[in-house]
Amino acid sequence: MSAGEGGIGQVAVGRLPRITFGAGVAARLPSIVAGHGRRALLVRGTHSLAAGGRLEPLRDALADAGVELAGEAAVSGEPSPALVDGIAAAHRGDGIDVVLGIGGGSALDTAKAVSGLLRVDAPVTDFLEGLPGARPWPGPSVPLVAVPTTAGTGSEATRNAVISERGPAGYKRSFRDERLVPADAVVDPDLLAGLPADRIAENGMDALAQLLESYVSLRAGAFTDALAIAGLAAARDGLLAWHADPEGPGAPAARERMAWAALLSGICLANAGLGAVHGLASPLGAQFPVPHGAACGATMAPVTAANVAALEARQPDSPALRRYAVLGRLLARLPDTTPDSAARSALVDTVGTWTRVLGVPGLASWGVVEADIPAVVADARGSSMRTNPIVLTDDELAAVLAASM
Repeated sequence: MSAGEGGIGQVAVGRLPRITFGAGVAARLPSIVAGHGRRALLVRGTHSLAAGGRLEPLRDALADAGVELAGEAAVSGEPSPALVDGIAAAHRGDGIDVVLGIGGGSALDTAKAVSGLLRVDAPVTDFLEGLPGARPWPGPSVPLVAVPTTAGTGSEATRNAVISERGPAGYKRSFRDERLVPADAVVDPDLLAGLPADRIAENGMDALAQLLESYVSLRAGAFTDALAIAGLAAARDGLLAWHADPEGPGAPAARERMAWAALLSGICLANAGLGAVHGLASPLGAQFPVPHGAACGATMAPVTAANVAALEARQPDSPALRRYAVLGRLLARLPDTTPDSAARSALVDTVGTWTRVLGVPGLASWGVVEADIPAVVADARGSSMRTNPIVLTDDELAAVLAASM
């Protein structure tokens, strides 16, 4: 955390994409893609662009800019090793100059992984963190232009692609390297129009968790602090309003706030790390058909409560306790004079209320039962858990899962 919790301290910021943000900026996409080459591979979500009748106009605009679509791939669901390897193998000999990824987090993660494999003839499992025999990725990657059509993962600004293999022995692991950061992130809030309320909720809770966890992470610093606070304020003002009336008169402003929050959440997680919410979301998503945002939403309030209780009991001088109070005042709109303990309680209550208002289902809705808890806990000690502000015991994690049912 920030040196002295008052000074700036040392700051190291990883590579960022060139960011183009704002309503209508998708019109610049053809020229941005053309700046990277003439042969493009389009990787998109199954419903991205097609549902709004925007796919054909995009193809025409790319052609007018001198870009040939040498291939297309549609992505449905979280990327598996077989999906990523198949797309890369199909287009490895096509002379691809640039990958254009358009869609939600799954489509962007697929595009990111494919961009890293087009010039490296090896399966993605060779490079997944935590798998037996994993080795460093040699590179290079093909430039990636990332265009999100949901507001949640922030994948357009991160250096990792999350790859999933579902089942009892399933896993979610990251293909991670600084060179995988997209060359360009084109974030147009207008592309979020038409998202159903459940997707708004799931993706919004993912962005909220990433911002919250980055702010209290053991690797938090002055750079990510500023972005996390700005992102959380945007989410506070945008998420519930957008969810309540997705196509109403206030929707454009709410979409803009959530697109901004999601983008900042990606930058924050890439530079500060996450915590126990994401530590648990990984095995939950691998072992059960739980969407990532739903896992984050179901566990966020119980994790926050568990972290605060553990810190108060075992590390009462931890700066994370003050940080949780800052977040409580921000999200619950409390006066600056609110005592820290009351602000922390308000944070837990506010996150819990948002979870209920957004209709995020409990884990039991996805088939998780009490007997499954030990297996989830056993597989929860991944990279995200290492930056949680305190080490939670297995019993504490089990209690979190029980409270998330």
